[in-house]
Order: sequence, then C-alpha cells, then structure tokens
Amino acid sequence: MAERSEPSPVTNRQTPPPPPALPRGLTDAVPAVSVGTGIFFAAFVVLLLVRGTESVWTWTCLVGGLLGFTGLAVIAWQRAAARRGSRTAQTGV
Repeated sequence: MAERSEPSPVTNRQTPPPPPALPRGLTDAVPAVSVGTGIFFAAFVVLLLVRGTESVWTWTCLVGGLLGFTGLAVIAWQRAAARRGSRTAQTGV
C-alpha cells in the first residue's frame, strides 16, 4: 500500500516585521556595571571602617568591586573588537 503524504499547508501569509531595536540606554551595560562597582567599593570602605579587616564581607565587597572593573575591561575589549570588525566580537555590546 502506498503511503499518502499530507499536502503541505499553503502559507500565503507574510511574515511580520521584526520588532524595533531597543534604545541604546536600555541595552548599554556600562552604567549598570559602573553603579554596581561603585556600590561594592562604597560598601568595602564602610565595612572597613566599621568591622575592620577581619570580616569576610569586607573582602567580598573588595572582590566584587575588582570584578566590576574586570567587567568594564571586558566590555571595552568587546567594543574595540567590534569596531575593528573582528569576526568573533559580540555585536551590540
């Protein structure tokens, strides 16, 4: 017996246009990373004055601030790679 295949549905519909791009202010990571880094360093200073160097929270805040600087460096590195046209660079960073 021959198998009957279902005919493919006819699609005469046009695909909808893609949604508009978000404004740069909503997609830029630099302000969020900068504010977070500043908060970590402010908390580090406060904890350093209040609890001294014996608290794990003091060192956690210092490391959080340093990781924020690392994040800013990665963002700058990716933007430079995108500007020079590197194939592996992320776009929209």
